[in-house]
Amino acid sequence: MEKTNSALIKLDFVTEQTVGEITKIIGLMKAKFLIPIIDVMGLDANPRSSRTGQVTDAIIDSLDNEPLLFPFKTKGILLASSCFERLERNRFRLSTEDQNIEGILDGGHNTLAVGIYILSHALEYTKRKALKSSVTWDDFKKAWAENRDSIDTYLEDIRNSKIPNTIDFYIPIELLVPKNIEDRACVDSFKNDLLEICAARNNNVQLQTSAKANQRGYFDELKNLLQKYNPSVCRQVEWKTNDGGKIKVQDIIALAWIPLSFMTNVKDVNGRSIEPVSPNKIYGAKGSCMAQFEKLMSSTQVTFETTNDYRRELSNTEVATAFAITAQLPELYDYIYEKFPEYYNTAGGKYKAITAVKKMNYDTNNKKKKNIVAPFSKRGVPTASPDGFIVPLVCGLRAIIKNENGRIIWTTDPKRFLENNLKKIVSDYYGILSVCEYDPQKVGKATQSYNAALNAFKMAQAGIL
Repeated sequence: MEKTNSALIKLDFVTEQTVGEITKIIGLMKAKFLIPIIDVMGLDANPRSSRTGQVTDAIIDSLDNEPLLFPFKTKGILLASSCFERLERNRFRLSTEDQNIEGILDGGHNTLAVGIYILSHALEYTKRKALKSSVTWDDFKKAWAENRDSIDTYLEDIRNSKIPNTIDFYIPIELLVPKNIEDRACVDSFKNDLLEICAARNNNVQLQTSAKANQRGYFDELKNLLQKYNPSVCRQVEWKTNDGGKIKVQDIIALAWIPLSFMTNVKDVNGRSIEPVSPNKIYGAKGSCMAQFEKLMSSTQVTFETTNDYRRELSNTEVATAFAITAQLPELYDYIYEKFPEYYNTAGGKYKAITAVKKMNYDTNNKKKKNIVAPFSKRGVPTASPDGFIVPLVCGLRAIIKNENGRIIWTTDPKRFLENNLKKIVSDYYGILSVCEYDPQKVGKATQSYNAALNAFKMAQAGIL
């Protein structure tokens, strides 16, 4: 794989440790050397994408008030480079072969905070517009690139002693490199170990299953299909933790278990059968949906390990076709979400009289709330609904899905089916709300809600309703 640009850094107070195929170089680095790291290395290898908040605010406050104490108050930054060069005076030239696994493995918030500190001083010195207060890593990188000339001006005038040196503080650095850069087997072994190292180092803040799944590449095919069927929704999904998406990836994965429930038997890495999640967990246990998804995608019957790194690629046709259906579910969910209140009233109910509905649609002064939107498309809708009322109906779409010769497919056009039948389906389903005392939690978690919705779909499909 072609190398990216390199970053030249210098470490002071250096020590080294080598165990197996990995060498860890430990030292303190002046803040100015973080600039080339930000230039050429990213957070792709880090399971979370950093964003500003209390953590970064505290770091910046420390840099403003006690910069000399900073290296004693933080773990610093963990870097990994599979192709590096040792130079004189404890200088290192770092480059990466694959930024999905190399670069900044841990310390993303430190990197963001120090980067904001440097950029903010440069913008103030060059009299440019200040950085906005709340930013994600991607926002920061964009602003960094756009104002890189201001940083150069700021650094040059520091070097020429025209202005005080505000970045003369140390950052603790741990640098992981292969023990023998000339030994390809050693380098490959080093790279294969990086994901586990990264996951372990981030466990102090409970690395989410979704973050690890994203690192493994388990979302890649689903993301590509969602981009094909619904690009506006795809852009809003938070595929990587803290990347700023408005839609949690857990919500998409929960929906995926609607078509995935049609899979034939798949065994996990220990030879145990992987059971589909029950429909009520799609509403009430999204963490379980994600954990079971990670287990499914880890199976050698579903994905295979690529030759160049730790990521895995999808090889199972049933899963691939289930993902194609999943990619269409957000649009169908929003259609049901928008139409349900109207059809509930048509069936004889008084939807806005339900306490949970009233709370979602009116403020304490009984005034209609503004900006009511559908969950996935974020388009405006007349009435907001609790998900507990909607999810059983979405799961009812199982009635028009089947596994045909190893491919999971729709038996009919789902949107047209809803347009023709949803009103009748709701008239048969809506009574379950009263059975569950109009409590969205009870409706969303009750097995009978899902049975009622599925039966209503089946009867509509058979032309009985």
